[in-house]
Amino acid sequence: MKSLIFIFFALTFSSHIFACTNVIVTKGASRDGSAFLAYTNDAEYIYHLYRKPASDHAKGSVLEYFNSEYDIRGTIPQVPHTYAILGFHQNEHQLSIGETTFTGRLELWNHSKYLQYWHLMELALERAKTAREAIDVITSLVETYGYASEGESFSIVDKNEAWILEMVGTGTGGEGAVWVAVKIPDGMISAHANKARIGEFPLNDPKNCVYSKNVISFAIEKGYYNPATDGAFKFNDTYCPPTPGNLRYCESRVWSIFRRAAPSLNLKPDFHRGVKGAHRYPLYIKPDKPLELSDVLSLIRDHYEDTEIDMTKGFDAGPYGNPNRNRPLLWETDSVQCSWERPISTFNTAFSFVAQMRDYLPNPVGGLIWFGVDDTYFSCFIPIYNCTNEIPKPFATGNLKKFDWESAWWTFNFVSNYANLRYDAMTPEIVKVQDSLEQIYLAKQHELEQTAVQLINSKKQNEAEQLLTNYSITQTSEMMQRWQNLAYYLITKYNDGYIKTPDGNPEQVGYPQEYLRNTLKYRPKVALPDWNKEASDNREGNF
Repeated sequence: MKSLIFIFFALTFSSHIFACTNVIVTKGASRDGSAFLAYTNDAEYIYHLYRKPASDHAKGSVLEYFNSEYDIRGTIPQVPHTYAILGFHQNEHQLSIGETTFTGRLELWNHSKYLQYWHLMELALERAKTAREAIDVITSLVETYGYASEGESFSIVDKNEAWILEMVGTGTGGEGAVWVAVKIPDGMISAHANKARIGEFPLNDPKNCVYSKNVISFAIEKGYYNPATDGAFKFNDTYCPPTPGNLRYCESRVWSIFRRAAPSLNLKPDFHRGVKGAHRYPLYIKPDKPLELSDVLSLIRDHYEDTEIDMTKGFDAGPYGNPNRNRPLLWETDSVQCSWERPISTFNTAFSFVAQMRDYLPNPVGGLIWFGVDDTYFSCFIPIYNCTNEIPKPFATGNLKKFDWESAWWTFNFVSNYANLRYDAMTPEIVKVQDSLEQIYLAKQHELEQTAVQLINSKKQNEAEQLLTNYSITQTSEMMQRWQNLAYYLITKYNDGYIKTPDGNPEQVGYPQEYLRNTLKYRPKVALPDWNKEASDNREGNF
């Protein structure tokens, strides 16, 4: 039977905010030979992290699926054996998957099928050991049963290879799907953010690129592509045409990831600003230096700082440099179409993770996700190994309709939302606690894993798995206590517009001078009458 988590997903994503970001780091692009996949899932809901153990299934078993939005039901045969999975993120063989929705041409969304993208992700993790096998699982399933979601970009990364698979449906009543998958060369990094990114691709290089047999012919049939006039075929231009809106919303994030990882490229902002004829950003780049976990976390904690679209600066950041913008990000006023910037880090994030995969360690130790909830800028990422046999309770509880200190989502949301009141002052205090905890996890990682490896080598894998499970549970419990204490501290120190001094006395701090100058400029009536100046002017007028 289909897992309950995906029934919840079906209900949630019927009104899904298409706003995820992925970063792929191949093992040759990292300092220690790790492959990384960063994934932010940005929508207003509480996700319960789960695990499913490896299982054997009776012959003739089937899986049932239900597309609640269109009341479509269906089944697919179960395979004899499924691998253990940690969420729909990573399996026991260190295979990890992420996604971003690019929607594409809405007429290609097939409302007559039932297999949706999150189903495909879970099925691939249960049935594949490698990225290439996962591509085969996903594409063979949609070929047989069709594809019921919008256009989707999948990050599929194992301990040796990284791929991007982009897929779109064939329209209601259609069969199969249209797709292309490209391998990211070792030593490179890639990113995607709600827009198809594979352009022109090789047609005769199956080691590095595979695609559906209809990828070009279907476009010709639908009138999306004319080989006689349109030049080389590009998947992204054909199935997800650029617009000023989707370039700004999506490609700005890719640009910022690339410009930070490789400043030497000096990538211009013209393409994501919608300048006609501007060069698009490459599918992948070589970073200026090998990346560490801390670098990857930094990339997904980005508000375009130190650029011309720095969201902590200017009128829309308010007096306290707040980069958060309330949705909708697209809006209209006085008949003008407008858009707030869409950052990588947003307070609308439900959860995020950085998957880490290492071919030089046993699978139960080499594969883990660094998991966090809410805004990546204020989140604290906890290591959870793919062999875990119990999920830390704070990541598996919570209801969107009721605040709960036992829920990590609610605890972190309390702190990040409270910080909106005085963002500039509270941010350093939150980041200090965040950094101190993450540094502890990084410092403990090597010794912990070496102990687990020794247990595995001594034929004590169950003990190794319990060691890693207990570690995640203990660290999560301590983190929750620190974050709750942080919440109490912040609401005590920052209250009613005052900031308490170290000895506990409330101090008036007012507003920054730049904000006050702008207030005077745009609201000159805030100025009080200057009686002395008026008297002086009157005396001068009497002479």
